[in-house]
Amino acid sequence: MTATIAALAVMLSSGFAPPAATQSSVAQPPVRHHWINYNAKRRSEMAAYSMRHYGRHSYHLVPRVIVEHWTQTRTAAPVFAMFAADTPDSELHELPGVCSHYLIDTTGTIYQLVPLTVMCRHTVGLNDHAIGIEHVGMSDRGVMTNHRQITASIRLTRWLRCRYRIALQDIIGHSESVSSRFHHERIARLRNQTHSDMQPATMRSYRSVVARQACPLP
Repeated sequence: MTATIAALAVMLSSGFAPPAATQSSVAQPPVRHHWINYNAKRRSEMAAYSMRHYGRHSYHLVPRVIVEHWTQTRTAAPVFAMFAADTPDSELHELPGVCSHYLIDTTGTIYQLVPLTVMCRHTVGLNDHAIGIEHVGMSDRGVMTNHRQITASIRLTRWLRCRYRIALQDIIGHSESVSSRFHHERIARLRNQTHSDMQPATMRSYRSVVARQACPLP
């Protein structure tokens, strides 16, 4: 992970991030819509999932956290296909199928897959409060050293953070999910379930870059 942090430090020193400021405007980055079918069936499944896991029968998202992921794929195509297929996932075997709100390709193109008003299944214990951002890639280092991709990622996360007034500490990697202050899970066997993508060391560097541009004062 040291190499990943060093690579990000080089980006910072080369002007990758703007200087720290007490107040600045944060513009929405360019986003392409690649909507998956979030129809009545999927909304019903999501509400039922939310009831089982969180005790709230609703598919509506209350954004308080941003979770960063990588896809373990080399291209975007299989991710689009997996998220669009409303089939039981291979890990927990539940419905609805897994999805995330955004996917950032290796080219730096940002795709939005579902509206920010609805939940997606991407992080156990946090789906009712978390915006999910997937990055096409096979490792933390692969994402963090792809200049176009990480630039797009930081821009998107900054915009979402400011739009929803999300605290810096609540921008997390999937590997940090269990330690989130918003993590809650009704099913005992899943309370420590998480994944290894976007490790704490990676996210400390990521958050340090996000923090260099402040949100406008309300």
